[in-house]
Amino acid sequence: MNAAVVGAIAVWLGGWWLNTRLTRGTLRGAARLLPPLVFGVSLLLFWELMVRGLNVNPVLLPAPSAIAARIASSGSVLRQDVAQTFFKGALTGYVIGCGAAFLTGVLVDRVPFLRRGLLPVGNFVAALPIVGMAPIMVMWFGFDWQSKAAIVVLMVFFPMLVNTVLGLAAADPMQRDLMRTYAATERQALFNLRLPSAAPFLFNGLKICTTLALIGAIVAEFFGSPTRGMGFRISTAVGRLALDMVWAEIAVAAAVGSAFYGVVALIERSATFWHPAQRA
Repeated sequence: MNAAVVGAIAVWLGGWWLNTRLTRGTLRGAARLLPPLVFGVSLLLFWELMVRGLNVNPVLLPAPSAIAARIASSGSVLRQDVAQTFFKGALTGYVIGCGAAFLTGVLVDRVPFLRRGLLPVGNFVAALPIVGMAPIMVMWFGFDWQSKAAIVVLMVFFPMLVNTVLGLAAADPMQRDLMRTYAATERQALFNLRLPSAAPFLFNGLKICTTLALIGAIVAEFFGSPTRGMGFRISTAVGRLALDMVWAEIAVAAAVGSAFYGVVALIERSATFWHPAQRA
């Protein structure tokens, strides 16, 4: 066992010990970021040392330093891929899909027939494999970002719809009776009671859909794309055995997806400050 492997094991055990000590206490504010930060740094160092110590072929698994070097040298390409996949495909489909699902959820809540008829269909459509639907969307909407946005709409619509319907039904019956006692109209009850009560459900759906949107856009690019995009770059780089580029795209996608989720979570925290889940 060479020194690099021993060092990797020591780094992993040291990070484990440090995280154990950190999580025993009460962390507040920015200090709560220390455990995931320690874990991430330990994992990267362990990965780097093990790859170098065991002389792993870069085609099978490149070292984090090689991936970082590829990110630094391919910044312009990665920015173009993020703009194509995230901003044009994922974000556009996310806004259209979640917005349409919310409006449909309000309508479904008011029409019992739609609730009994549309939600079972939604469960069926949500179970459709994206790998099967992506080629169809490419044939319908072309090879550019529009077909990726269509796939994203299909993926995020029904999870958001289900959360909207559940959220609108979550208002306490006594509170609804109180609104009727005050002679509140349906519109007043919707905006003053039911939508605020549904906010945790709505944000739960929005957070779920952040992940689905980026996954859907990347996978859809495997089945047809112009000469840019994360999915396109991954598929072509694998064919050239440029695994450092593949991992660079994966790292950038993970960072963009985490930032997207974090933005929605921060908006949720400020919008639903009154909810018990936000008081921790």
